[in-house]
Amino acid sequence: MTGARVDLVLPCLDEERALPWVLNRVPTWCRAIVVDNGSSDRSADLARERGALVVAEPRRGYGAAVAAGLAAVRAPLVAVCDADASLDPSELARLVDAVEHGDADLVLGRRRPTTRGAWPVHARLANRVLAARVARRTGVRLHDLGPIRVARTQALRALGVRDRRSGYPLELVLRAAAAGWRIREVDVPYTPRAGRSKVTGTVRGTVTAVADMSRVFAAVPR
Repeated sequence: MTGARVDLVLPCLDEERALPWVLNRVPTWCRAIVVDNGSSDRSADLARERGALVVAEPRRGYGAAVAAGLAAVRAPLVAVCDADASLDPSELARLVDAVEHGDADLVLGRRRPTTRGAWPVHARLANRVLAARVARRTGVRLHDLGPIRVARTQALRALGVRDRRSGYPLELVLRAAAAGWRIREVDVPYTPRAGRSKVTGTVRGTVTAVADMSRVFAAVPR
């Protein structure tokens, strides 16, 4: 689909259980771009069978996958969403509308857990701490760094986000705030993911992510 309003980048690592549901929920005005980040299962094949554009990115890391997907985007707006079925792509309309109507330059989905186990306590606390640090650093008050987000394609590319690991979402927000972007949050339902999280599903993964983000705080100029 070359005339899509939005290209939806879906970073993917071993998500064959979740992908069919996720891709079936992608709005008709979106083109799905599944970035295979070294999957050992049938994720890439399932994505192709369902009409998604598949981009291979062998360098492991969330930021590496998002950057590879962004390079393949052709639509004026770009969305990014986890491919683990914790977020519903059909919710994108409210985020996209805010950017299209000029109400915001970057819209982040604020996760609202639908069940107690959808968002582990250690991950939620780490996110809260990071959001507080962002507020102190930038003056932008956020509740969530947003695993689902929408922005204008060319503007996002021009920000020059460099992190290729789990610090990518934080660097994006810091650079967007420094550039004077209007950043807005929209509530989105957050459900238990299919399979185990590579980052927030374990305390060790969360600690690694926090370390990545601490490094980003130090690296990005104020």
